[in-house]
Amino acid sequence: MPLTQEPSPRSEPAPRRPRQRRKEARPGEIIDAALALWAEQGFAATRLEAVATRAGIAKGTIYLYFPSKEALFEAALRDRIGGTLASVGAQLPELEGSLEAELGLLLHAIYDRLLETDSAALLKVLIGEGHRFPGLVELYREVALASGLGMVRRILERAAQRGELRLPPEAVDPRMVVAPAIAAAVWRMLFGVGPSLDRTAYEKAHLDLVLRGLLVEPCSTTQSP
Repeated sequence: MPLTQEPSPRSEPAPRRPRQRRKEARPGEIIDAALALWAEQGFAATRLEAVATRAGIAKGTIYLYFPSKEALFEAALRDRIGGTLASVGAQLPELEGSLEAELGLLLHAIYDRLLETDSAALLKVLIGEGHRFPGLVELYREVALASGLGMVRRILERAAQRGELRLPPEAVDPRMVVAPAIAAAVWRMLFGVGPSLDRTAYEKAHLDLVLRGLLVEPCSTTQSP
């Protein structure tokens, strides 16, 4: 009689290893967690260990990426604000070449960052705790203000070369060009979202006001429908 073969034992599939996140993604996840905690409880009250817990990593791991809260704040600032300004700067040469188009692009990006994303937490830290952390204020001045206001100056200079301005660009304080956006961000921090601040209408009115004050002739934004 032929020998019957015993069925070979079914090989069990190898256990799946827990899926691990790429190390490159961790700094972004840590920044997300930090901004959420700073918005909730402030900069001083937030420990790096708490940020690590919110980001879902071991408490000691965070120090491999950010040795201090100040370093984490700088990374968040350069990622959120610095990255946005760099993106706007890269898009400016592609526009049709008008003050309305260039300034509209910059202001729209600022409103998006300060009103619609977690970047508002950076401004909240500075307003509420800047007196305790002057280094953060100087960092914001260097990364955000200097770059942003410098971009406004360059936009105005190009507009003057095209003959669009009714006054020399050096007579315009760039802070006055962007100030309404900062005011809107502070307003929303204090009073929240509601009918008191319609972002779309407010942004359009902001651009319209600036263009009316700067342009030799009205543009499409200032014309009544």
